[in-house]
Amino acid sequence: MMARKPFWETKSLNQMTVPEWESLCDGCGLCCLVRFEDEDTGEIIPTRVHCQLFDEHRCTCKDYPNRRKTVPDCIKLTPHNIETLEWMPPSCAYRRLHEGKSLPLWHPLITGDPESTHKAGISVRDQTVSELSFSDPEDALDFVATDLMYDKSDVIYDPED
Repeated sequence: MMARKPFWETKSLNQMTVPEWESLCDGCGLCCLVRFEDEDTGEIIPTRVHCQLFDEHRCTCKDYPNRRKTVPDCIKLTPHNIETLEWMPPSCAYRRLHEGKSLPLWHPLITGDPESTHKAGISVRDQTVSELSFSDPEDALDFVATDLMYDKSDVIYDPED
């Protein structure tokens, strides 16, 4: 008997159930970082500053169901808007599947280990500062972090690390 292919290989993003969609998140935290847009070039500038609701150690939202009440400009990822979010990291499962690519080998759905994103060094765990640390939001520009957005899809996952 042949093994069944995983849902992310057989369904389009639009066909996924809410739990399937949510399980695609690898917990890297990169989408929870404060970004700026250069007014002249339109370039998106990522920082090491995280949203006020981001738990920097667990790499999760502290109030995910109600996040948009506290942070009105929080962007809810959906199959309908993923193609317009070019600022998402190249290793993001949502972006990769939208682009017809496979999940990275370190992705928790591949490894079965919810910590694999952190063990592989992909996440921002304990590398960020809260936006609440600044009286002037523009001060976050002192923490520009373009290095965090490099494509890390080919990082080798070693479960022993």
